[in-house]
Formats: sequence, C-alpha cells, structure tokens
Amino acid sequence: MTELANLTTMEVDALTDLDGGLNLTDGHARLYLSPEQAAIVDRIPEMFTAASCRPFPRIERAAHAAFLRAIGQHTAPVGTGRILSCYSSTLATDIVARALPAGATIAVLHPTFDNIADLFVTRGLRLVPLSEEALLDRDWPGPPVSAIVVTHPNNPTGLVTPEGHLRSLAEHAAGHGQTVIVDASFRGQVRDAQYDTYAVLDAAGADWITIEDTGKLWPTHELKIGLLAYSERTTLPIERAFSESLLAASPVVLQLVEALAADWVDGGYERARDLVERNRTVVRESIGEVGLRLADPTSQISVARIGLPVDGPDSAALYQDMLERGVHVLPCAPFHWADPKSGLRFIRVSLARPFETVQKAASTLVESYRHLSAAA
Repeated sequence: MTELANLTTMEVDALTDLDGGLNLTDGHARLYLSPEQAAIVDRIPEMFTAASCRPFPRIERAAHAAFLRAIGQHTAPVGTGRILSCYSSTLATDIVARALPAGATIAVLHPTFDNIADLFVTRGLRLVPLSEEALLDRDWPGPPVSAIVVTHPNNPTGLVTPEGHLRSLAEHAAGHGQTVIVDASFRGQVRDAQYDTYAVLDAAGADWITIEDTGKLWPTHELKIGLLAYSERTTLPIERAFSESLLAASPVVLQLVEALAADWVDGGYERARDLVERNRTVVRESIGEVGLRLADPTSQISVARIGLPVDGPDSAALYQDMLERGVHVLPCAPFHWADPKSGLRFIRVSLARPFETVQKAASTLVESYRHLSAAA
C-alpha cells in the first residue's frame, strides 16, 4: 500500500497550504463565530482584567463546573484537585502515557485517531487493539493488559460506548486491577454520549482516567482546554507528569470556555448540530451520485467516513487526487493503527466547516472518484 504520513502531519499540511486549498481534515470547528459567540469573544479584554484580579483556582473551578455541566458530567470531581487543565487533549494524553508504567501492556480502541496510539508507543508502552466489535460484545481483555483505552464517541466512526457497556468494562477492570481510560474529546457534540461517565466509573469501583476537550465545539482558533481527570483510587503519578509539562493553562482561555459553555446550553449545541447535520446531508447526497455511501450513517460527530468499494480506487489514491484538486481530506489507513490496510476503503471528511466549503469539497470528491474510476 502507498505510504501515508500520520494524520496530524496531513492536518498540518492542510493548515499551512499556501495555495488556500479547502481543509476538511481535522475535527476542530473551523467556522465563523455565531452572533452569540462573537459577543462572548468581544469580552476577552474583560477576561484579561479578571485574570489579573481573581485567584486562578476560582477561575479554573468555575470553568470546569460550567463545561462539565454543559456536557452532562454532573459528578465529575470539580474542586477536588483531580481535574487538571491542559492546553490540549493531546498534551493530556501524553501526560497519561508518561504516568503509566513503562513497558505496560494496554488495550486501545481500533480504529481510532492514530496519535493516541503513537503517544503511548513513544512512551514505551505495548499496545494491543480492542476492536469496536469486541467493545459491543463486551469482550474485555484480561491480564497482562493493565489499562483499557476507549474513545467516546470514537473518531472516526462516531461509535458511542453505551452506558451499560461502560459499566461492564468498569466492573471488569475493577475486578482485574486495570485502569479505564476514556478519551471523551468529542463528547460535547453528542447527547447520547453525555450520560455521566464519572458516576458509572465510580459506582463500579474502577480506577479511571478521563480526557475531555473543548476544541471540537467552538471556532476559537486553538484557544481551548483539555481536561485530565482521574479517580481517587489511582496511584499513578499523574500530577508529577503534569508538572513536567506545564505550569498552568491560561486563565483567559478558561474564562472563555466558561462563557462558551453557558452559550452551549443556551442554544449553541442545537445551532452547531443543525449545521453539522446539514453538511452531512450534502455529503451523503453528493456521493450517492457515484454510488458511494456513508460508512457510519448513524454517526453524530463532526466528521464522516465514506466507504469505497473494493473494485474502485482506494483512499490513498483518492486523497492524492483530491490534493491535486485543492481539497484536503484524510485517508483512513492511519486510523487503523494496528492494521493500516483495513482502513484503505474509507476516507474521512470534516463537517464542522461552512456549508459552502463542505458542498464544494463533496463535489470535488465526486469528480475525483469519477476520474480515478475511469482511469482504472
């Protein structure tokens, strides 16, 4: 198969395209501010003043409480010191990777975004894949696996781990001395994913770590927070690993998160959801012209996989042809970090973009697919 870069490298290429190509790679919200969001951004000078006057712990606690309430996590350990503010969920993941014992075996959901696996491998951990089918069958790995990592909802498929399945996993992990790690970076986009996972994990007596992210929700151009929360039971040196990475997140960004979380509850979620679903519809209708279908028709997150037939061009070829036409998307082989070939028949487009951008990209994808199919 064609050698592909990792997903983040492809996303950076899209961001730095000097020719102004369309960027449908990363899952961040690259949109125009709504009037409500623009009014909040206009208050940033006030937030700078408050950051100089208010104690940082009060600012941080208020942001944690507002954001976690907005996404249904009512029993998260706000104010206990067990929620750490990072400037990205990627940094939070790296902190977790460094806190886990070097050489430990961990199970990671497959497929999922490749930098999750890459960060764990870089920190000396041994990975085994946990398929989505195994998750849905509640087929949990035992020792020597010491931690089990699930992405909720999963990127790129949109799979939501049902509450009963998370409870089963937590009870299994508690019985086998394992840590449950939940990457919930896309949770804010999907109501079905917003049951209180902290209550489920604690009730099962599990040792747990969760990672939350604000970057997938609002078009704030990397002004975001990744939250790293952990159970009272854990003995992992998470605070030490955190202190090796940063002093603190920005109190200005924390205030911005607090205000945007209030808007998310007050209609912001519905406005964002409507746009994503409108964009998903135009992609589905456009690709239907050439007989293609969405691979995950029930997905609700702000990305969509398109399935490619085995007798047509694969996603590596389609990705390259679309690049030549000025459109950046993601081939899915890297998401299948344990078996890249199994991802060759999927390509992913981001939906948190202006409608006109997604419409044009979908049209280009159809043109590219027709061209490659005719040349085959």
